[in-house]
Amino acid sequence: MTAPLTSLLRRLAAPAAAALLALSLTGCGYNDFQRLDEQTKSAWSEVLNQYQRRSDLIPNIVATVKGEAAFEQDTLTKVVEARAKATSIQATPELINNPEAFNKFQQAQGELSGALSRLLVVSENYPSLKANQGFQDLRVQLEGTENRITVARNRYIKSVQDYNVLARSFPSNLTAMVFSYQVKPSFTVQNEAQISTPPAVDFNKK
Repeated sequence: MTAPLTSLLRRLAAPAAAALLALSLTGCGYNDFQRLDEQTKSAWSEVLNQYQRRSDLIPNIVATVKGEAAFEQDTLTKVVEARAKATSIQATPELINNPEAFNKFQQAQGELSGALSRLLVVSENYPSLKANQGFQDLRVQLEGTENRITVARNRYIKSVQDYNVLARSFPSNLTAMVFSYQVKPSFTVQNEAQISTPPAVDFNKK
């Protein structure tokens, strides 16, 4: 085989090899992993945005409630402590690839949800708070934020589900093994139950 012919074959082989590699990566789900990973990160960012929005509302709520004479200090303290615990966790994009860190994050947010729920229920026992327009405005903002959190969490759960199905299905699971794509953690049933459990409040307590 002459040198010019060998050189020509080599030049033709390189694009052909690249094309075959691209086809093999597409067929094994590599591109889908990239798309779904970005989709999951985007959904997670929205969850964090809504949690941050809620966290930003809490100081104003606490300040308003503090103005209420004889308001249950224990209830207020638990909200402040739960917020401090939730905000102490660095919620980076990498957190969604660390099941242990993700679990700690969701537990902290669940505790904050429970503490806020108790505060709002207790506030019903104080007529002056119920008549306080500033407090009621903050309450409406908080309820709206909780709804947005639910929507954002559901979007994240769906994104993680799509990603994890790809990571566990054949033949894309082989790609996951080669590139070390691990299944991503999601919000748990236990956490949902904790958040949705109505708080026990003694309205006879003064």
